[in-house]
Amino acid sequence: MKRVLLTGATGGVGTRLRSLLKPVYPDLVLSDLKPPADLAPGETFIAADLADADAIEAACAGVEGIVHLGGFSVEGPWETILSANIIGCHNLFEAARKQGVKRIVFASSNHVMGFYPRSHKIGVEAIPRPDTRYGLSKLFGEGLGALYAHKHGIGTLSIRIGNFGDRPIDERRLAIWLQPDDLVQLIRIGLEKPDLVYEVVYGMSDNKRTWWDNAAALRLGYRPQGRSEDFAAAALEAQKSLPPDPVGDFFQGGSPFCSQEFDNDFEVLKKLL
Repeated sequence: MKRVLLTGATGGVGTRLRSLLKPVYPDLVLSDLKPPADLAPGETFIAADLADADAIEAACAGVEGIVHLGGFSVEGPWETILSANIIGCHNLFEAARKQGVKRIVFASSNHVMGFYPRSHKIGVEAIPRPDTRYGLSKLFGEGLGALYAHKHGIGTLSIRIGNFGDRPIDERRLAIWLQPDDLVQLIRIGLEKPDLVYEVVYGMSDNKRTWWDNAAALRLGYRPQGRSEDFAAAALEAQKSLPPDPVGDFFQGGSPFCSQEFDNDFEVLKKLL
């Protein structure tokens, strides 16, 4: 694959991925609302608001594959989530269809499944339990991927990203950590694996304390290299300084995603799950 579009290129994950993907895909096109401050010679940047269908279609011109990180990356008001993550995501997939894009890697989120207790180990076949409007929007994106894969032939990999970073920094992240190089490996599977139609995987490294069964990723050839347990002592020590959150600490989605705006009867809910 020669020409690949990276949306959300100036965000935290996108910024880190630029340097990691460039050696693999030399014709890497970057897109976001504003150009990165450190745009290097030879890098192509196309400004595009995901809510602007014409602008995002222009960004997709001549592209073979897309890594879609763009959108609003945390919880927010419904109007914000709707515009960036739902309308914007639809615009992206529709632009890809019109421009003949062959593959899309969609950055989904662990917050699609956030209301599962940490005592449960779940695979990708588990019924979604989004913990926020943000998580709900990522579930919509997964559904779009399935629609465009089966109806329009765009091979799609949805990656439910845990916590992306150089190391896990607390107890929850020991379960959901995703090393940058491991994310690149998953992206390459999504863009390059022959005969891929539509798949959902968890974006996590080799995490001993995980709550997720990532058999789907392993079946596709994923072999994570990062080991969260190597950082366990420091992460558990850091955990001691965090304030307790009974709701957030019970559910996989954590704090504040599960506990913010929560007004259910927690004790009753726990017994029913």
